[in-house]
Amino acid sequence: MFSERSRQVSGLVLVAVTAGIFCSCTSVTQGQSAGKATVEVKPWGQADGQQVQLYTLTNAKGMKAQIMSYGAIVTSLTAPDKNGKMDDVVFGYDNLDSYVKNSPYFGAIVGRYGNRIARGKFTLDGTDYTLATNDKNVNHLHGGVKGFDKVVWDDE
Repeated sequence: MFSERSRQVSGLVLVAVTAGIFCSCTSVTQGQSAGKATVEVKPWGQADGQQVQLYTLTNAKGMKAQIMSYGAIVTSLTAPDKNGKMDDVVFGYDNLDSYVKNSPYFGAIVGRYGNRIARGKFTLDGTDYTLATNDKNVNHLHGGVKGFDKVVWDDE
């Protein structure tokens, strides 16, 4: 379904773009700082027999984002409220197993299709396509049974 090269490139782009925007830095390597911004990488378990990494990106003002390589899911975003008190504003789980076993798409990357395709069928250029119906066995939801949110993305 996903080619090895597309997974490598997509995973790299995700982390590079997130690090560049969130940390306002041009290059960050594993565990090193770029100015006052940092990116830390640590193992966070296994899914589909593959190691899952958890990235923690911190900017100069103490804001943190945590993104795992399973589904490119944002697991945490710590941001200040109007009084400057830092708090996690992302709804999700505290461990990988919960995302794997029971994920209602919390923090997930939007995959091939975000939303539902009615009755799991569509026509394109005169050809009829039938998709997996993973939404109450009626509709196709967010890319199907194994969408982008259930893939271990290669990271570099």
